[in-house]
Amino acid sequence: MSLVLQLRSERAKLNDQLQALAKIEAGGTALTAEQLASFTDLETQINALTDKLGRAEIAERSAAAAAVPVSEGAQGIASPPASHIHVAGPNNPAATKPGIAMAQMVRLIVQAGGNQHEAAKLAKSGGYGDDVQMALSTVTPGSGGVLVPENFSTSVIESLRPKSVIRRMGAVSLPLNNGNLTLPRVLGNTTVTYLGTEEDISVTDMQFGDLKLAAKKAAAIVPISNDLLAHAGVNPRIDAQVSADLATSMGLSEDLHFIRGAGTGDLPKGLRYWAPAGNVLPAPAGATLANVDTYLGGMMLRLEAANVDLAACGWIMAPRVLRWLQALRDGNGNKAFPEIDGGMLKGYPVALTTQVPINLGAGTNETEIYFVNFADCYIGEDTNLAIAISTEASYKDGGGNMVSAFQRDQTLVRVISKHDFGPRHIESIAVGTGITWGAGM
Repeated sequence: MSLVLQLRSERAKLNDQLQALAKIEAGGTALTAEQLASFTDLETQINALTDKLGRAEIAERSAAAAAVPVSEGAQGIASPPASHIHVAGPNNPAATKPGIAMAQMVRLIVQAGGNQHEAAKLAKSGGYGDDVQMALSTVTPGSGGVLVPENFSTSVIESLRPKSVIRRMGAVSLPLNNGNLTLPRVLGNTTVTYLGTEEDISVTDMQFGDLKLAAKKAAAIVPISNDLLAHAGVNPRIDAQVSADLATSMGLSEDLHFIRGAGTGDLPKGLRYWAPAGNVLPAPAGATLANVDTYLGGMMLRLEAANVDLAACGWIMAPRVLRWLQALRDGNGNKAFPEIDGGMLKGYPVALTTQVPINLGAGTNETEIYFVNFADCYIGEDTNLAIAISTEASYKDGGGNMVSAFQRDQTLVRVISKHDFGPRHIESIAVGTGITWGAGM
């Protein structure tokens, strides 16, 4: 507690005692000689504390006015960090923002040339948190790199949520014990019938099935500038950037497969191929407002007819489709779907992603839209996460061009995780296909 706060607290206590004596006299009772002496003594103490408090406040204001920013040193901070990031230091956790500790671990391994034990020494001497130091001291080899500790892996998964559309919309994450998970599901419910006197009660059975999730290896290569990775010391701004790069690449990779993975070979099956045939609806012949509105309602009706709880439902679509719907007007020039401006469509949230392709169909101008109960979607995850680092390897960029990390002065961080995806009830998915809305925008 500062001296100013301490003096104010002491003065407040003395004032309470003084007011108690004054209240006695105000009630018509005369103060005794002892109480009068106490009253005078309290008044003297209060006056003395008031004078002392005034000097303390002047000193505190002077100190604040003379303060200068701390130079960037071992902590790597030249200005206050963002409010949601806590700066690491000795014996303190690396950060509260998900993924920051993972980013610090990556930077240290790069600085140590891939030697995790040397990286642990750098963490200790550089003022990093005990969690990062311990992680680097205990990690084990895996997939050509090192296995990320489970607590860091969980942190990475949390940082993925804003980056991955499927996660952000509410898909449920479950652990894969020994790489497998089986969830029972009801395929057919019992039926209850009414009957008359002395009639036999009919026998009815429930039908059960299983959703089996098996770990499938997913990998993402994240090119990161060496200027970021080589920055010495703990720096929340640098680590947040590294963490964001890792989460974005992993999130895009997940969405690509969780939305449209064919489920063949080692690929997880995505929403497109989990949807039952009756819930896959071709686009209407005309793009009039009446046709579009009826079509979207028809997608919602497929879930309602299957008694799906719509509370956790939402839409997934490519940006061009939403912008086309946003620009759609009725006959009076009013927006057909004004709630789109608030991120909603027909009462349900919308998520945009470029991982829904827009070059499907014979004319390479078709796309898809999805209406899904995300509370019924499960992501089974192995808690192990492996990273490997290279400054010499090459990779293909988004345009399919081969890029040399050495020539670009980049470090490639390869992240490998194991997971699977599937819905508890396939009736919770409706897919609109052959959508050309917005193709000319």
